[in-house]
Amino acid sequence: MAATIIKNGYVFDPLNGIDGEIKDIFIKDGKVVASLSGAEARDATVIDATGKTVMPGGVDSHSHVAGAKVNAGRLMRPEDHYKSVRAKTDITHSGSGYTVPSVYKQGYDYAAMGYTTVFEAAMPPLEARHTHEEMRSTPILDMGAYMVFGNNWFIMRYLKDGDVEKAAAYVAWMMRTHKAYGIKCVNPAGVENWGWAKNVHGLDDHNIHFDITPREVIRGLAEVNELLGLPMSLHLHTNNLGHPGNWEITRDSLQITSGMDPKNKTEVEWAETKENARRKQCVYLAHAQFSSFGGTSWRDFGSGVKGLVDYVNGADHVVIDNGAVPFGPATAMTGDGPAIHDLYMLSGQKWANCDIELECGSGVIPLMYLKGSPISAVQWAMGLELLLLIKDPWKTIMTTDHPNGGVFTQYPQVITWLMSKKARDDTAKECHKWAYDRSSLGGVDRELGLYEIAILTRANSARTIGLSYRKGHLGVGADGDVTVYDLDPTKLNVNDPATLMQKFARPDYTVKDGQIVAKQGQIVAVPKGRRYYCRPYLDDTLEKEMLVDVKNWFKYYTLGFSNYPVPEKYLTNPVPIQVNKPLEAVVRR
Repeated sequence: MAATIIKNGYVFDPLNGIDGEIKDIFIKDGKVVASLSGAEARDATVIDATGKTVMPGGVDSHSHVAGAKVNAGRLMRPEDHYKSVRAKTDITHSGSGYTVPSVYKQGYDYAAMGYTTVFEAAMPPLEARHTHEEMRSTPILDMGAYMVFGNNWFIMRYLKDGDVEKAAAYVAWMMRTHKAYGIKCVNPAGVENWGWAKNVHGLDDHNIHFDITPREVIRGLAEVNELLGLPMSLHLHTNNLGHPGNWEITRDSLQITSGMDPKNKTEVEWAETKENARRKQCVYLAHAQFSSFGGTSWRDFGSGVKGLVDYVNGADHVVIDNGAVPFGPATAMTGDGPAIHDLYMLSGQKWANCDIELECGSGVIPLMYLKGSPISAVQWAMGLELLLLIKDPWKTIMTTDHPNGGVFTQYPQVITWLMSKKARDDTAKECHKWAYDRSSLGGVDRELGLYEIAILTRANSARTIGLSYRKGHLGVGADGDVTVYDLDPTKLNVNDPATLMQKFARPDYTVKDGQIVAKQGQIVAVPKGRRYYCRPYLDDTLEKEMLVDVKNWFKYYTLGFSNYPVPEKYLTNPVPIQVNKPLEAVVRR
């Protein structure tokens, strides 16, 4: 593999504490190296980044890009496909779709925008094969997927019985069986109730068949996560999502994991010497904007961000992604079936719902966020408040919960609002007055710099999911993923938001494993990405006991047990992460 040199750029690499220093980046055999020999340097591809901004390749730790619900979104929205089309070239496929692009197009669009790593945020076990098939067809990107467990029958039974060890054995077996990376918990205990047209609305409400509460599920899965020593914290989608006043149950849900002692070192991380390569949280809150609603009804609806932010600012065990709303068309898709039904009742839009046997459920519905809508305007403000009011950027990650709050190709617009108060004020003038009247955004003067943007879009997303030993930085040994923006930090003008947004939308270069894959939005190479998944330690005795139970209940499934696992051949360039044998349970009941 040829070497690459990125010369004389202003480098922003927060994981290594580099804030705009002029440096050369050397890449050999797909990895960042300290230097190149004379012959290697002479033969290297050279990118002149003089007067330009250099960051690690973007890392999106929460996006919906693969799986049955994503494909359902493509099928139910034919009107969405003419809005954005990529023509076929000598090296690329054609593709279409705006809010839910085709698998080929989403890979090209992410790479053209400077992103090289993307994680699917919700993979049902029964649909894992399909999820991996779609990730396999997505070009360029390194990917992985989080598996949903918050309404799984086996998990609820084991936790109700107080058998955390057996629950952990089940999760470990499922992650190895379906090639999953992390644990996702969606509307715990509520989605299972939705099979009987019910839900839960408080942390101590009981599921009608398993007699377990959301509080018990959240605590139990967090214990399982730490007991297994997984590289990322429990990824939590809280109860009452999308309901006025839900910020309080969100805060209370985060408190459940306070005080847990993380035991989250993989074999790779044990070998690390950098303290910042290890995540230390116990909960990763998903799309916080949708869980930060204030008020008691839609009439007095407003931002509840301040209450949540006050808690997060004082907590050491929480990291969030914001789920921004940048206006325009979107497609809501989530494992929270009752939340989607609520949207259907409010909007009357076409609606899809699915109950996935003993495991989870989901829903899909088209949405439109309008500047003239009072609710949309407040949601726009809330998404920005979360990133601007949380003091420590290492607690925050920038997302749109693609495609729920907006499309990932709108990230440059979100970045521009975060960096420019003028951009926010200009947008607010076009919005319903609730945007500023019912949020604190109008009084926020903070403008993020390039270093902080690198944290929100690269460094912290990589660190949060436990991949910062190779992603999200440009130190020796990192993957050779680099983005070069035509932005001179010494001449940066945040009062010119149009130019700022255009520069972030079309970086000069996107480099993946040392190879240039995109130039100013044009795809010039299409390498195959990697597929990350975890292999947690699994005790042989517990596995045998648990599998007897699983096989006994498998009579309720619509497929045979032998067809349930995902063979590794479904994965392109698989990268299994072996997790060490845990020494002891983290929390005893």
